Amino acid sequence: MIKVLFFAELEEIVGSRELTIEKAELTVNEVKEYLKDKFPALPVDRAMIAVNEEYVDDTDVVKTNDIVALVPPVSGG
Repeated sequence: MIKVLFFAELEEIVGSRELTIEKAELTVNEVKEYLKDKFPALPVDRAMIAVNEEYVDDTDVVKTNDIVALVPPVSGG
């Protein structure tokens, strides 16, 4: 199982700070597709994705017990 963490407005859209995906292994892109299907309003394509506290690419593999974090885009002024 893979744990997914959401921050800021992403947490508000999902309605929870975390969720679990009951899969043993997925690519980052497959995780994003899963989340898009489950939460169509979730802007996963704009979020930064980290696995176990390291930023990753869409082709990287997420495995059982990994923690995926979706960090919303940050704006500044």
